[in-house]
Amino acid sequence: MSLTTEQKYKPYDKWTEEEVQKIKENAASSPWHTVFHVEPAYGLLNDPNGFSYFKGKWQLFYQYFPFGAAHGLKSWVQTESTDLIHFKETGTILYPDTSLDSHGMYSGSAMQFGDKLFIFYTGNVRDENWVRHTYQNGGLLDSSGHLEKVPQTLIAKPDDVTEHFRDPQIFFYKGDYYAIIGAQSLDKKGFIKLYKALNNSYKEWAFVGDLDFDNDATSYMIECPNLVFVDDQPVLLYCPQGLDKKVISYDNIYPNMYKIGQTFDTEKAALINPSEIHNLDYGFEVYATQAFNAPNGQALSISWIGLPDVEYPTDKYDYQGAMSLVKELTIKDGKLYQYPVDAITSLRQEEKTFTNMSSTNNTYELELTFDKDSRSEIILFADQNGRGLSVVVDTKKGEILLDRSQAGEQYALEYGTTRSCAIDNEVTTANIFIDKSIFEIFINKGEKVFTGRVFPHADQNGIVIKQGQPIGKYFELNY
Repeated sequence: MSLTTEQKYKPYDKWTEEEVQKIKENAASSPWHTVFHVEPAYGLLNDPNGFSYFKGKWQLFYQYFPFGAAHGLKSWVQTESTDLIHFKETGTILYPDTSLDSHGMYSGSAMQFGDKLFIFYTGNVRDENWVRHTYQNGGLLDSSGHLEKVPQTLIAKPDDVTEHFRDPQIFFYKGDYYAIIGAQSLDKKGFIKLYKALNNSYKEWAFVGDLDFDNDATSYMIECPNLVFVDDQPVLLYCPQGLDKKVISYDNIYPNMYKIGQTFDTEKAALINPSEIHNLDYGFEVYATQAFNAPNGQALSISWIGLPDVEYPTDKYDYQGAMSLVKELTIKDGKLYQYPVDAITSLRQEEKTFTNMSSTNNTYELELTFDKDSRSEIILFADQNGRGLSVVVDTKKGEILLDRSQAGEQYALEYGTTRSCAIDNEVTTANIFIDKSIFEIFINKGEKVFTGRVFPHADQNGIVIKQGQPIGKYFELNY
């Protein structure tokens, strides 16, 4: 159903049981619910929030609107995991219930302080004229799921930004706590601000400077900035809305990008010798990626498989959005690699030789190898006529090309039906994870990544080798 602004911001307790039950029943009738990805049973999921480690478990929250596939009054839903694969909802929901977040708990991060999990988030507030006010807020979550919010904002909006000032990410680096926040300047340019915690306390923050990462200054807003460290090298992940496509080519409505620095200068707020800007994912929808350094230093990331301002086929079933697999970040030869954590192999069932299959359950992994100087095409989500998601691996040409124009219900056509990236003319591998309506493709164990949605028709559940002779393995995946 299409919601009015009044409905989108109606208090949660004003929705009747009958209204909620109708939404639940409609969502349950969808044929596209995933199996091993985090996804809401109903309502809209968007940004991953508070990805962290607390009291022996991995914590992942997601931004949530329960009452349909709309961006409305947002809360946070808590999930926990012991293996970074199986995430279970705890029943804890962090509600927008104060004057500092009355119109939504927007995105943020988390980190353990003492025996509590510190939640750092943006409070969204609208005044009587519907003018937005943003506040960088905090709270302490105990192990029972009780959140005690800090009664005052922790970082005030600076004078040199518009109302678009959000998504605080806290991180620990060489003995101190820092936070970066996405911002829009008064002349409508996207940038990032760096703050340092005073006395290693979450209660007081001092401005260090605007982050110097050779910002091209062509975006109108930078959302969801994250700074993580891979073998002490800083990796900046960010979403520069409106980025000029002359800077780097991309096809999605909004891009998710990264840069790698050689070192991080905390006093100058600078990535030293930052790399060129790179696409984080070459697929159709990855956004708001959140990353953090685990207690052992490992860099982990997870993304929203979805995009703002895009309508999805699941909308008619009153739900939208999912999370990607958790990926470990590594750097090899100056390149960022992203690959699912090792525990993903625990889902594998009986191994089969990769070949044509007329019917699958669309919940599987392929581990494939493509020769150099070759061209192969496989069709996933294939119907009996061979229509589905086309994946072309052309090592001779040096390109991988995806085409979803024949795969299921079509949407977001204004942003095209194909995606591609360049590869070397070498033996190339692909690990492909299919989960009902999601694909995640990792080339050369994460050198390049394609993530996206496909909403297949009922008969689109096969695999067809249309060209070439790729070899490999097929695994059913059991969650």
